[in-house]
Amino acid sequence: MTEFVCNSCGERYPENTKEYRCKCGGLFDLVTGKTTFDFDKHLSIKDLSLWRYEEALPYTGEAASKITMGEGLTPLVKVQDGLLGKAEYFMPTLSFKDRGAVMLVLHARKMGFNSIAIDSSGNAATAVAAYSARAGIKCSVFVPESTSEKKLAQIKAHGAEINLIKGPREASGAAAREFVETNDSFYASHIYNPLFYQGTKTYFYEVFEQLGGRFPDGFIIPVGNGTLILGAEKAFEELQSAGFIHKWPRIIGVQASGCAPIYKAFKDGLDVVPQIESSRTEAEGIAIAAPARGEQILKVIRKSGGDMVAIDDDETLKARALLAAKGIYVEITSAVNYAAYLRIMAENGGKLWVIPFCGAGIKSS
Repeated sequence: MTEFVCNSCGERYPENTKEYRCKCGGLFDLVTGKTTFDFDKHLSIKDLSLWRYEEALPYTGEAASKITMGEGLTPLVKVQDGLLGKAEYFMPTLSFKDRGAVMLVLHARKMGFNSIAIDSSGNAATAVAAYSARAGIKCSVFVPESTSEKKLAQIKAHGAEINLIKGPREASGAAAREFVETNDSFYASHIYNPLFYQGTKTYFYEVFEQLGGRFPDGFIIPVGNGTLILGAEKAFEELQSAGFIHKWPRIIGVQASGCAPIYKAFKDGLDVVPQIESSRTEAEGIAIAAPARGEQILKVIRKSGGDMVAIDDDETLKARALLAAKGIYVEITSAVNYAAYLRIMAENGGKLWVIPFCGAGIKSS
């Protein structure tokens, strides 16, 4: 039995709750009742998708059989000596958000919801729309007016209702929450619902397996709402608890200079992330001025002995062009990772780093 527990007051909520956060204002963590697992058992499973790790997941591959599209187990691509890129654009909807979206939609279907709402800068909404279509669930999407036309076209193709919201990214979230309060709809939030991180943690399980039962020296990860970093936390904790690793690899978090609240908090030594006024950035996927789980993200980066980097748009666009010249075409937000690697490479020679190619280049202009 899955339960949600408030990370502030400790109150527990049943798995069928429609609440997206605790009444005290705290955020939910997930309690699955699972205490340990056998990673070696995963390797004997023939399923070439993230469901090979079902022993560590809240749902099984069998439960997902009607909606799964074989998401997961994306390849590691050599970018250059010392750097591998995990090609998440091989996912069914061309981004890593499929990992968490399939978990949210599975949960909504199990709980008997016929309607789903999600706010997003584009990729999470696309993923939830696609899996909702497969599950026969109506999907309402709330995205900023500035969302890429190509992402909007993809969302529309999956049959979702698109609501374009004026203002910053946070306004889309407010509109989605207002919608679920007045409609019998499940809030499929990749920000608030910890089931999403149960999906994104498989990114790190896969890297561990693909590198022969070890991690690289570090991961470079883009940070908006932190869905991939929060997945890293779960994977690292579980592998360490099971005795497969003894210390965490470093995490270098990357934000766009025009919208870098976590970077600022990290560099200022703060434990709380202040809301900022964001300026426009080409890296729309990480343009989050007030990340709901900012404090948790800070703790994860610090626990890993990591760091934060802020990247200007011109650095990002240059890095995107350099990747394209290597045959790798990613969306603009994905290029911040390579820009960050180029920034830190001089002081981290001789180490192995992994970056995510979060989304396909055709998703952005």
